[in-house]
Amino acid sequence: MATAACEPVARPSLTSISSGELRSLWTCDCELALLPLSQLLRLQPGAFQLRGEQLLVPGPGEPGARQGGFNVFGDGLVRLDGQLYRLSSYIKRYVELTTYCDYKDYRETILSKPMLFFINVQTKKETSKERTYAFLVNTRHPRIRRQIEQGMDMIISSVIGESYRLQFDFQEVVKNFFPPGTIVLNGENLSFTYEFKADALFDFFYWFGLSNSTVKVHGKVLNLTSTNPEKKETIKLFLEKMSEPLIRRSSFSNRKFSVTSRGSIDDVFNCNLSPRSSVTEPLLAEFSFPSVLESEETSNQLI
Repeated sequence: MATAACEPVARPSLTSISSGELRSLWTCDCELALLPLSQLLRLQPGAFQLRGEQLLVPGPGEPGARQGGFNVFGDGLVRLDGQLYRLSSYIKRYVELTTYCDYKDYRETILSKPMLFFINVQTKKETSKERTYAFLVNTRHPRIRRQIEQGMDMIISSVIGESYRLQFDFQEVVKNFFPPGTIVLNGENLSFTYEFKADALFDFFYWFGLSNSTVKVHGKVLNLTSTNPEKKETIKLFLEKMSEPLIRRSSFSNRKFSVTSRGSIDDVFNCNLSPRSSVTEPLLAEFSFPSVLESEETSNQLI
């Protein structure tokens, strides 16, 4: 399988933002983020609710969807604290497209809101202890958006009207984020794929797998874990800013997906990037191994 890397492969830095800056800035310092799923549920009750054996995510036409939210990627199930829950609305991690209209609306859909993936992790020392985390991808950040858009543009220009398969993979950046000894149990959940089926008589490159490509997305990972009430309120406001709705011209989700999307690929997100100080707590504070150090220098020490 060919691999298209839109950015140089590099170990991500572990960074955070101070509470005062979070209140005043747009989400321009956040490329990628991780926090416990249980914390996300408490901070975003309008976007996620546990009800019985279901994790409810607002679907098309529901009030919560009109207020923004996240594009949840999954296979229909999420394991939280050892219990399985069914997702009420989500975008499948594998999708087939057959027309340009489908492709255009799919592209607008996945870029219109922050992406959300679920992962479960444990340590070698405590294999019986498992935690569920939410991995956020800020699709409005220029660097992240550029990697996704360039990946989609490059494969189209290379196949010229033929069928192809494109995967976006975040496994490497997430696994590098955690300290040594951490095991990501379901790393395959950190990717999504779409396959475009062209109406071509002879798809030789597609038949032999030569038009398959993978984009490994890289970026800085923001640690949004905290047990401090004041910082939790700051993180809540930050997440609300990140997931504010955009105006969308069409609604592909009503026809194909169960997640409402209201953004456009023509929306421009500009900001000035600068390093920020660290205030949040270690991501895996509940585990008995050294804390995650949140600076670019300490990320190099973890290699």
